[in-house]
Amino acid sequence: MNNEYVMQLQNIRKEYPGVVALKNVSLEIKKGEILALIGENGAGKSTLIKTCSGAVIPTSGKIMINGKEFSSMTPQLASENGIAIIYQEFNNVGGLSAAENLFLGHPIKKGFLIDKVAMEKEAEKAFKQLNINIDPKVLVKDLTVGYQQMIEIAKAIQQDAQVLVMDEPSAPLTTAEVESMFKVVELLRAKGVSIIYISHRLDEIFRLSDRIVVLRDGEYIKTLTTKDTHVEELIQLMVGRELNETYPPRNSCIDKNKVVLELNKVCGNGDRDISFKLHKGEILGLGGLVGAGRTELAQIIFGAAKKESGQIIFNNKEIDPKTPREAIDIGIALVPEDRKRHGALLQTSVKNNINMPIYKRISRLSVIDSKKEYEIAKKYKEELVIKTPNLNQIVKNLSGGNQQKVILGKWLAANSELIIFDEPTRGIDVGAKYEIYKLINHLVENGKTILLISSEMEELMGMSDRIIVLAEGNITGELRREEFDQTSIMRLASAMKEVKIKNENTGS
Repeated sequence: MNNEYVMQLQNIRKEYPGVVALKNVSLEIKKGEILALIGENGAGKSTLIKTCSGAVIPTSGKIMINGKEFSSMTPQLASENGIAIIYQEFNNVGGLSAAENLFLGHPIKKGFLIDKVAMEKEAEKAFKQLNINIDPKVLVKDLTVGYQQMIEIAKAIQQDAQVLVMDEPSAPLTTAEVESMFKVVELLRAKGVSIIYISHRLDEIFRLSDRIVVLRDGEYIKTLTTKDTHVEELIQLMVGRELNETYPPRNSCIDKNKVVLELNKVCGNGDRDISFKLHKGEILGLGGLVGAGRTELAQIIFGAAKKESGQIIFNNKEIDPKTPREAIDIGIALVPEDRKRHGALLQTSVKNNINMPIYKRISRLSVIDSKKEYEIAKKYKEELVIKTPNLNQIVKNLSGGNQQKVILGKWLAANSELIIFDEPTRGIDVGAKYEIYKLINHLVENGKTILLISSEMEELMGMSDRIIVLAEGNITGELRREEFDQTSIMRLASAMKEVKIKNENTGS
């Protein structure tokens, strides 16, 4: 054991039936270092960090912590040896206070009774050490996601964590919350805590990390010193190929003579007087800040939320879908922001997910035609290049990018004409993003029409033919492709009230 390192993972291998998730991966982390762990979805990052916490037992290899050797960990062993992991899904209990969550599982007691006053005092000290302002008595469910994450960090430090693993910590946070989290991470490094930081956002990697470990397809690729590398090198190492363009080229396929979707003064679900036209073969971007009303509008069109007034016209026919099933039946699909909760049935197979909207069509007297079911799933697995050992693989075992492809396969099987993408690449790595972009381009080139919601400014500008911007439930402006500009979009997104705009499609 090299005394320079707090923790070393040596030749960690993990095999599942039919899949080798980790192929003899090694890494080490120094005291007070921020070590970034990067790789495409499915590279093995999550499996590797779960071996540190005891959530996954490696098939072979060893873990060295401060000179002690382990063939595998358990959650208790990990905690006793100063290893803490903050997953994307927090372990907080919403109905308990911040202090109670901090001492969850090991409360301070006075005799046989829990000493809430003592816990609140200790919690106040812990929060003060991290320079975060949280009332120990407040219920966690009443806190923002950013503060809930701070409680998770404080919990780890209060339990004397020497190595803190952070899995996509910025994914659910607002810009201001991300800045606060960065300050806490840098403070922990200064206090000597070692941090393994996992993120798809390369700008964060360059801002925070000292060194970077790259994984690809379950294998260790390279360790780099952050200051000596650059974005292009990291992308090439992650994907095994050069991505010369962030956004793949696309031939314009817009049919100006065919309006697929038209909204006239649509109100409901927090949105007001929304009017626009969307042409066949067009990608219309919806921009705006969090809470602007973009997802709410998508839900109205998809029948998942009630329209209060106004008209929705689809293929020259007024519609008012009351349920998603009604929208699906007429050719409208929604690829939702939260694919794990609303997009895919994670506990079922790839084959089941792809065929889900069309089982009625491929069944007779409630008996599914298993040959058709298999052929349809196989077709979209191949067309979308879904990486899966077989069609019976459970979707939750696929990477985020491949889960997104399964959801897309489902809507292609349903022959949807209008596809609404709500944050299609959130939580997906650079290489998988490029694949999703190519698929979106392929859709419009084959006559589909896309409504694209994205909070990533570059993605919005890189993929859209036009951009409509919302703020506080109102349309505040529209930009044609030649007018795309980050400053203009942000100015419109920050508008406090609706403004009159020249819109060639509404004739105003």
